[in-house]
Amino acid sequence: MQIQENISLRQYNTFGIDAQADYFSRFTNVDELGELIEAKPRLKKMILGGGSNILFTEDVKGLVLKNEIMGVEEVKEDDSYVYVRAGAGENWHRFVQYCIRRQWAGLENLSLIPGNVGAAPMQNIGAYGVELQEVFNSLTAFHIHERKLYNFTTGDCAFGYRESIFKKKYKGRFVILNVSFRLRRHPVFHTSYGAIEHELERMGVKELSIQSIAQAVINIRSSKLPDPAVTGNAGSFFKNPEISKKQFDALQKKYPAMPHYPVKQYASSAARGKDLVKLAAGWLIEQCGWKGFRRGDAGVHASQALVLVNYGSATGKGIYDLSEEILHSVHKKFGVQLEREVNVV
Repeated sequence: MQIQENISLRQYNTFGIDAQADYFSRFTNVDELGELIEAKPRLKKMILGGGSNILFTEDVKGLVLKNEIMGVEEVKEDDSYVYVRAGAGENWHRFVQYCIRRQWAGLENLSLIPGNVGAAPMQNIGAYGVELQEVFNSLTAFHIHERKLYNFTTGDCAFGYRESIFKKKYKGRFVILNVSFRLRRHPVFHTSYGAIEHELERMGVKELSIQSIAQAVINIRSSKLPDPAVTGNAGSFFKNPEISKKQFDALQKKYPAMPHYPVKQYASSAARGKDLVKLAAGWLIEQCGWKGFRRGDAGVHASQALVLVNYGSATGKGIYDLSEEILHSVHKKFGVQLEREVNVV
C-alpha cells in the first residue's frame, strides 16, 4: 500500500482529462481503506471508481483513493431468485456478462454501461427500460468519519432518476464496498424500450433469451455511443428533463415531433404524484444545432447529441464551458432546464 504524490488522473477517467492529484493510492479491502484514511487524516478524501461519470475541471487537492475491491459470490438462492454480491471495484459490464453466462436474469438491459459496480447504486444507473433499483438488494458502505460499516437496503438508498442518497444527503460520507443483487432464475424480458425489438428482428432472433437481449443492447449502444478508449467521453452528459404536463402541451403544439416518455414514479421522489412528462435531452440539444459541434478538442458527438467528447487534449473546463452554452441555448429555445448527469469536480 503506497501513497503517491502529484499523479496524473488522465488514465483514471473516461474523459481522459489530465487533472493532477496531490496524493493518490488504491485500496482492495476495507482495512486498507481505513489505513489510508488514517495516514492522511487532515486531507480531503475523494473516492474514485471507474471514472466513467466524472469531469475533472481542475486539479484535485487532497487524497484520491481508487476503489479496487474485487470479487463476485453467490450468497443464496431460492426457487425464484439468486442473490449475488459483487465488490465495488468490479467492472460493471464484466459483472453483467458473468451473471448472463450463469442464466441469472435482470441485468441484460444494463449491458455495456461503463463504470464499476460501486457506482451503479450511487447513480441508480438505467437503460432500455430497466433501472438498477429493480435488481438491487443491499449494499455495504464504510462511513469515512465514523470508521464504521453500514448496510443499506433499497428503502435506505432513496433511489430516484439517476439519483440516490449517496449523491445528495450522504455525498462524500460513505465508501461503497460491495453491492448485492436479486436476480431472477426465470427471466422477465423487457424489449419495448428504444430500438431493442427492431435490433432483435435484425439479428434474426426467433426465441428471446437474456443473451439475445444483452447482445441487442450491446449492438445498439456500440452503434450510437463512442468508445471511451478511442474518444474520451462519459456517456450521457445530461439527464432527460421532466416537465409539467401543462408545459409539455404548450411545447408539443409548437414542436409536434418532440419525443416524450412517461415519468417513472419513485417512492422517495418529491415529485411523486405530480403530472410530469419526460423529454429527450438529446433531441432538444440537437434542435439547438449542437450535434457534431466541435471547438478545439471539446465537442458534441456527431451521432448522439447527449454525449460530450474529448477529441484529444480538451480540458475539463473547456468541456464544462461547452455544457454551459448548451444548457443556456436549450433553456432559451424551449424554456426547459437541463441537468448534468456527470459529476463535475
